[in-house]
Amino acid sequence: MRALVTGGAGFIGSTLVDRLLRDGHTVHVVDDLRRGKRTTPAAHADRYSFTELDITSPDLADVVSAAAPEVVYHLAAQIDVRVSVERPLDDATQNVLGTVNLAEAARRAGVRKVCFASSGGSIYGTPDVLPVAESVPINPKSPYAASKVSGEVYLNTYRQLYGLECTHLALANVYGPRQDPHGEAGVVAIFANALLAGRPTKVFGDGGNTRDYVFVEDVVSAFVAASGEAGGGRRYNIGTGQQVSDRELHTLVAKAVGTADEPEHAPARLGDLRASALDASAAKRDLGWTPEVDIATGVARTVDYFRTA
Repeated sequence: MRALVTGGAGFIGSTLVDRLLRDGHTVHVVDDLRRGKRTTPAAHADRYSFTELDITSPDLADVVSAAAPEVVYHLAAQIDVRVSVERPLDDATQNVLGTVNLAEAARRAGVRKVCFASSGGSIYGTPDVLPVAESVPINPKSPYAASKVSGEVYLNTYRQLYGLECTHLALANVYGPRQDPHGEAGVVAIFANALLAGRPTKVFGDGGNTRDYVFVEDVVSAFVAASGEAGGGRRYNIGTGQQVSDRELHTLVAKAVGTADEPEHAPARLGDLRASALDASAAKRDLGWTPEVDIATGVARTVDYFRTA
């Protein structure tokens, strides 16, 4: 299969690219390198190509046409909720207009399917019952969440108008090797990088905020599963269904590092969700996907990566 991965130089995207190459596919990456880092795969370089390009560029149509992919994995995005609140127009340009530009390029190139990275951690707002299922009404409370919902709607519109298939994966909090330890997101990477360097760490509020942490290789497996015939036009939650508190997570990372579990406590941050977890039973039923890496194992593998990176 020929595949194109937008955001393929980033954390999840580069891990997906490695998996696709191992599976024997030909992969073209489109990334503007704002956050990602361009590397040439050590193996299978003959089936790998790269274009440095913003997904809002009018040149995207020519790039997609030349790559002639059967499937596009659309991961390129502005991913910081706080940036979206501070600069909503920039967020919408990347996440809404960029997705429309990608959908139009895919339509013109005869792409069979677009697999879209949506956000299970934000589009449902603060649901009354956890873990949250796809049947719960969406309730985006940030421009970022709204932009991800818009991406789903636009791709479904292209499906109805032009027959461009799509599946949306609403991701929980993804963590693992290669994650950026310097941004607001990626708390596992932030804790690991700081504790390995002997720097102080902090948890916000009482440390009781919970998230659903899903390992990056499990997420990649979900994208691979979604690229088949199943799931046309549907959103699937991709998570473990388990809640892990900030304080519990710090303990797990400290244990993997082999250091003291003594974070500083900072005031709670305005707008932080208290709890989040996703019901992924639909993905199991329709895509045959279930997470395989438990949080303790995944944290240990992430720490090992940062120990030698």
